[in-house]
Amino acid sequence: MGKTLKLITPILIIALLLAGCAKGSDNSGTSSTPAAGTAKAESAPAKSTELKFGTGGDQGTYYGFGNVLAQRVTSSTPTKVTAVTSGGSQDNIEQLDMNFYQLGFVQSDVMSYAYQGINLFQDFPVNNFSTVAALYMEQVQIVTLDPEIKTVGDLKGKTVSIGSAGSGVYYNAIDCLKAYGLTENDIKPTYQSFGDSVDSLQDGKIDAAFVVAGAPTVAVSTLASTQDVHLVSIDQEHIEALIEASPYYSPYTIDASVYGTDEDCQTVAVLAVVIARDDVSEDDVYNFVSTIFENKDAIAASHDKGNELDLTFASSITNIPYHPGAAKYFAEKGITVPVK
Repeated sequence: MGKTLKLITPILIIALLLAGCAKGSDNSGTSSTPAAGTAKAESAPAKSTELKFGTGGDQGTYYGFGNVLAQRVTSSTPTKVTAVTSGGSQDNIEQLDMNFYQLGFVQSDVMSYAYQGINLFQDFPVNNFSTVAALYMEQVQIVTLDPEIKTVGDLKGKTVSIGSAGSGVYYNAIDCLKAYGLTENDIKPTYQSFGDSVDSLQDGKIDAAFVVAGAPTVAVSTLASTQDVHLVSIDQEHIEALIEASPYYSPYTIDASVYGTDEDCQTVAVLAVVIARDDVSEDDVYNFVSTIFENKDAIAASHDKGNELDLTFASSITNIPYHPGAAKYFAEKGITVPVK
């Protein structure tokens, strides 16, 4: 009898445990705990990605417009984008190369330098990035408070800010001077950011400054609010010479109403382009591009550069391949772009 009880007791315990488990099942016999792949799992929110977007100085168009774009993408998609201030085009490419940034604003000429390993990137090419979209034109603005400086030739012997040493602005300034038969040695150069250049103009420390950014540029607008600002034009003959030597430039007219100047300014411009590291996911770049162009009106209400957003212009880059995520969006709009 003792042996029989010893055998029965474990059996009773197992039976009770099984009965308890049965209470967790519905009448159909299906477990009340959802299995992986059920509707509950499928309804989980998409995993978000965080991307850093290199822009420019806090008084430049890159940062102002970039911040608007970043906020729109972040609020509309699982892709979270943070706009950060930076040293501009060259810095953004270098930071992308080191994966500190994943997106960046660049001038079209500077990204060509990087791919070819010339000028700013002499013997150190960087080509692990792709085009996302061209967004607007960046004008070469030669700003002065001296009404006697009317042409680039008048800069000879003057103290002129030509951008941070080795920056994209620096090479734009050198190109413009060269078109007029001048070199860096023919002026008294200083190497300053947009904000510092404006301060120096205000204080009378320099005679003129090269600013390459989408007009209106915050730094220049701030100066124009207290001073009579003049923009130095480039005449048609020299514009043609400049474009022949450097075909990434395009003619551009800055309307007098932009800064309240006495007349329109004839100059040249390069493209403001967003690029992305090649290893940024297709979904994230698609989210970035589609959000921008599907919300153009709302973006334009927040920043004037939104009025320049255009699909044909955005897809016009031919020398640097597009990211697959951008190509996917443009294909949906019937536009084919080059990809790697």
